[in-house]
Amino acid sequence: MSADPQKIQRLIAMAERLIAAIESDIAALKAGRLQELRTTDPEIQHLSLLYDREAAGMDPARAKAAPSDLRRKFFDTTAKFRDVLALHARLLTRVRNASEGIVKAVAEEIERRRAPTCTYAPAASHARPQASAMVYNTVI
Repeated sequence: MSADPQKIQRLIAMAERLIAAIESDIAALKAGRLQELRTTDPEIQHLSLLYDREAAGMDPARAKAAPSDLRRKFFDTTAKFRDVLALHARLLTRVRNASEGIVKAVAEEIERRRAPTCTYAPAASHARPQASAMVYNTVI
């Protein structure tokens, strides 16, 4: 089974472009500049789909049959891509958890301030339920 060096080189080139976009996202996330995320760009999303399709069609036996320097670069690029994706996912999870926590804290504070004074009268048991946190969220 012969290797397809052009396909491997295409995968490497796509992975390197995706790595650059994800590293840019990581820098933007660390700086708190969410509006600068590059992975939301339609071109990068299209590139991700192309990479996924190309990688799914890649036969591991053909990759192993590639010349050693190309194979090494392919495996190194793939490993770096996995590492960058994992870091990106962790940062996105942290940002999401922080923003959801802020929304929840604001909603709880609004509900606390709007809550009627508790009494022992029978009418107190018919109080309206308070709005949920998502009502106050205009970003997420």
